[in-house]
Amino acid sequence: MASQTITLGGGCFWCTEAVYVRVKGVLDVESAYCNGQVLRPTYEQVCSGTTGHVEVVQLVFDPEVISLTQLLEIFFVIHDPTTLNRQGNDVGTQYRSGIYCQDEAQLAEVRAWLDTVRQNPQWRSPVVTEAVLRDNYWPAEDYHQDYFEQHPNQGYCAFVVGPKVEKFQKTFAQFAKD
Repeated sequence: MASQTITLGGGCFWCTEAVYVRVKGVLDVESAYCNGQVLRPTYEQVCSGTTGHVEVVQLVFDPEVISLTQLLEIFFVIHDPTTLNRQGNDVGTQYRSGIYCQDEAQLAEVRAWLDTVRQNPQWRSPVVTEAVLRDNYWPAEDYHQDYFEQHPNQGYCAFVVGPKVEKFQKTFAQFAKD
């Protein structure tokens, strides 16, 4: 089976990227922006909250090693899918929770999974994650790629990104790369 692609928005892309580069079966992770109105947006434009874009990571994965459902289960542990337009202290539509699909078939699979999740009493608050087709995708600037790997001691990385990576490694050890 060929590789597949899914795009996830779960707050700051540094956090999400730092987790998924450690997941078995994930072949490539790219920090990017999508689903906004501006072509080729910059980080500064997206951070202004006026472009409609969301900070995302695009994952290319091998479905014979890890399934889309497993990737989404990880996603729902490493970010809060119940907070609208925020993750922790990161506030704005650019930090919204979203799953951005490649085609209608993938979108139908994701929406069915979300319907099941929303019925789970584990979620005391409503799940606000949007599931739509990916649109107007643009890679983030080079300095955002592999940010945590390059700056593990930077304040945000040490106190926000690092704990998310640790949570992934403890909760999903079976999916962690050796």
